Amino acid sequence: MDNQSSPVPETAKKDSALDWHIWLRDILICMAIVTIVFVFVVRLVIVDGESMEPTLFDKDMVVLLSNAIYNPAVGDIIVLRAPGYDQPLVKRVIATEGQTVDIDFAAGIVYVDGVALDEPYTLEPTYSMGDQSFPQTIAEDCVFVLGDNRNNSSDSRHSRVGQVPEEQVLGKVLFTFWPLSHLGGVK
Repeated sequence: MDNQSSPVPETAKKDSALDWHIWLRDILICMAIVTIVFVFVVRLVIVDGESMEPTLFDKDMVVLLSNAIYNPAVGDIIVLRAPGYDQPLVKRVIATEGQTVDIDFAAGIVYVDGVALDEPYTLEPTYSMGDQSFPQTIAEDCVFVLGDNRNNSSDSRHSRVGQVPEEQVLGKVLFTFWPLSHLGGVK
């Protein structure tokens, strides 16, 4: 008996090449879908600093709902780009266009349209003034933001941030995914 191996049939070679092309096509489609999702639907951001404590902590990793499909609302935690800052800022929306913000720095109370805010999420009352004057009426297509760690936050009280045009908002924080001890939604 002859111990020579038999040649691979041509159909098997074609099937193998076809399988390889299908795998490559599927990988490219998956990469395109992931890219579209991470550009237009969600984004990942690392919190830099302590301005959002006790809600978010330095180095927390968060998932954002992209600004392409989101409009800021009062109470939302957002990520924004501000001129003069290398890193995106994470802040809470306190007021939107047309609303008036006033702050009693002696008592540490924030008012929106004359009503004192109930803010159980803050680390402490708002005593730090910044360089802005109050009251302020929020301009069209802008939001007024504050950090939850009110006395350790660069936010709309400071002219460097000021009222934030909505086009500078990258998205709304949906939840923290890292570290696992902080896993969950934000309020």
